[in-house]
Amino acid sequence: MIIMVFGLPGSGKSYFASRVAEMIHGDYLNSDKLRKQMFGIRTYSIKEKLSVYNEMLAQMQKAIKQNKNVVLDATFYTNDIRKKFIDEVKNKDLVFIEVTAEEPLIRERLKRPRGDSEADFEVYKKINQEWEPLHENHLILTSTDDNIKDMLEKTADYLHLGDDKGTN
Repeated sequence: MIIMVFGLPGSGKSYFASRVAEMIHGDYLNSDKLRKQMFGIRTYSIKEKLSVYNEMLAQMQKAIKQNKNVVLDATFYTNDIRKKFIDEVKNKDLVFIEVTAEEPLIRERLKRPRGDSEADFEVYKKINQEWEPLHENHLILTSTDDNIKDMLEKTADYLHLGDDKGTN
């Protein structure tokens, strides 16, 4: 199973996606971590972004060949970027999960240091302007600062994981 977790910066997608990876015993591929590994000085140019997505794609392909579950964590803000991954998955299960949050909460989150992400509110506004909605069937979850258990339970139900909610 391949799970594409996507959403705007500050939405809570990385916090959520890392826990989904644990829940399904899958590899976790995070665009921010890859960017830091790939580029000492990060410019966030289109070329750099595409390089990061291409590396995610290569690592996803490797995991598929090894028959592993994978959680992909990135903004995936355009349909063209998403399509590259959709085309590569072929007969594997691909699940889309969009993580959203209210803008005031995103603004507060982006003021705090957050692991590997360097996005601030200006980056959020730029990506929000370029955002292309996904028209495929997908689960949409709204993140707050205290609903991760509920989000994981909804995800387990959506993925038909039975009683294994992964919330222990």
